[in-house]
Amino acid sequence: MDAGPRNGRSGHPGAEPMYESECTSCGESSGATDNEQLPAEVWALKHTGAHPDHRTYRAIMTSFWRVSPAHGNPYRDLEAQ
Repeated sequence: MDAGPRNGRSGHPGAEPMYESECTSCGESSGATDNEQLPAEVWALKHTGAHPDHRTYRAIMTSFWRVSPAHGNPYRDLEAQ
């Protein structure tokens, strides 16, 4: 299988990582942001400011892969038909 470019930049829309913070005290979330971690971090700081007893967060990073069969793989030949 060919995993494509190794630097995470596939050129496909929506292929960049998404970042999110989730409060483990109440379950509220920053919501996902494309390719930028800072908004999720700032949200967690503001949430703690508004709720001083909420001090632990789950950092969620979601990335996407696109995988194509390598040359010589029978599945690649099926895609070409």
